[in-house]
Amino acid sequence: MTLLETIADIPAASAEERAERLSAAGSAWGERIAADTASAQLTYRVRGVGEGSVASRITAGRHEFVVDEPAALAGDDVAASPVEYALGALISCQIVVYRLYAQALGIRVDDISIAAEGDLDARKLFGIEESVRPGFGAVRLDIRISGPETEERYQELRAAVDEHCPVLDLFANATPVSVSVAKA
Repeated sequence: MTLLETIADIPAASAEERAERLSAAGSAWGERIAADTASAQLTYRVRGVGEGSVASRITAGRHEFVVDEPAALAGDDVAASPVEYALGALISCQIVVYRLYAQALGIRVDDISIAAEGDLDARKLFGIEESVRPGFGAVRLDIRISGPETEERYQELRAAVDEHCPVLDLFANATPVSVSVAKA
C-alpha cells in the first residue's frame, strides 16, 4: 500500500484577521442559537474502511486521512496511530478554544504551541491483563503561550478553555457510546 501524504497549506492569518474571524463566528453562532436553540446541536459524521494490515482510511466531510499502527503493533507505519490522532485532536481543539476565548476575554495571545504525552498500558489491548484500562491512564499537556499578558491572565484563559474545550471534555469525562455490529 502506498500513501501519498500531502499536508494542507494553512493560509497565514494576521492577529487582526484572526480576531475578526473569531468575533464574526462567535457573533453569528450567538445569533443563530438565540434564534433557535436547536441549531446548537451538531452531529459529526465520519466513516472509515480497513486497508492494508491494520490501517484505516477515514473520510470526514471532504477530508480524507489514513490511520495506521507502527510495525510493532502489526501496522505498516504509513500514518499516525489512533491514539496519536486522539492526542492530535486534543491539541488542535485546545488551540482553537484558546484562540476563541482569548478573543472573547480580550487576552492577547501572540503564539501558542502544545505538546501532549499519553501513557497507555498495552496489556489490556493484547488480553494479557484484564484489570488495567485499555486507554490512556494519564495525559499531560504542555501549553506554551507567548504574549504581553500577565501569568494571571493566561491562567484565567486556561480556566475558560478547560471549561469549554469539547475534546478535553471527551478525555476528562465518560461519554455514552452505542455500538451496533451487523454483517455486511
